Amino acid sequence: MAELTFVPLDDSRQPELVDLWVASWQAAMPEIDFEARRGWLAARLDSLAAEGSVARLAVEPGGALAGFVMVSPATGYLDQLAVAPRLWGSGVAQALVVEARRLSPGRLELHVNQDNPRAVTFYEREGFRRSGMGVNPRSGLPIWRYVWEAEVTPNAAPAQREGA
Repeated sequence: MAELTFVPLDDSRQPELVDLWVASWQAAMPEIDFEARRGWLAARLDSLAAEGSVARLAVEPGGALAGFVMVSPATGYLDQLAVAPRLWGSGVAQALVVEARRLSPGRLELHVNQDNPRAVTFYEREGFRRSGMGVNPRSGLPIWRYVWEAEVTPNAAPAQREGA
């Protein structure tokens, strides 16, 4: 995978982001009509941004959008993560999780459709632990709740002062 650049979402790239989101979800869960959810996503992104969530776009050299992540630094809730299907398995998703952890370094929480085994496997491999279950209010499908928490290392013993 070529080097990615992370940039904030601006209005000029939102249509491209929505296209990527639809393509990614349609490939992952073809039984749901994500094309019909374009308006919902645009409104969702605006609402999340107004609440303090941050969107970061992963951009390839040359400017093509590789993926994006939307996370709330205040709560650690990772609401969206999508990768262009042509780049699945290339390391983009891992890079997006690293970016999410940079934005919310102590904790991340997210929900995953139980019928999306690719995502379930990915998040478990990335160190997220399953912490609950529920139902997606939009689709009615069962979801898993996952949490990642930074490892806390005990403080090292204070260094002895010289001559003490």
